[in-house]
Amino acid sequence: MKKWIFPMTMLVIFEGISDIIAKEYSLRGTLFIGVLAITGYVIGNIFWLIALRNGAELSEGAVIFSVATAIFAMLVGILYFKEPVHIHQLIGMVIGILAITLIVW
Repeated sequence: MKKWIFPMTMLVIFEGISDIIAKEYSLRGTLFIGVLAITGYVIGNIFWLIALRNGAELSEGAVIFSVATAIFAMLVGILYFKEPVHIHQLIGMVIGILAITLIVW
């Protein structure tokens, strides 16, 4: 197993959680929530550095990170924040999953 998969997974998780907290900040606007979101982003990027240090290639890792966090954010937006979803967004999600599959394969 590639040593960079765990830190990359943690990066996506922290980025996704931080996106949720940032959305809460946009709705409530308290400084504590904003600082919490920024802290999560910093921790996530520490995992990005660890992933790179453990063999993740920039070209591969950056695409996986971007698409995975976009899919995570889209799912949270739809399921938790009840944001509307359009067909072109769903098509984009499917293409993103295909992109990750092809890059990892």
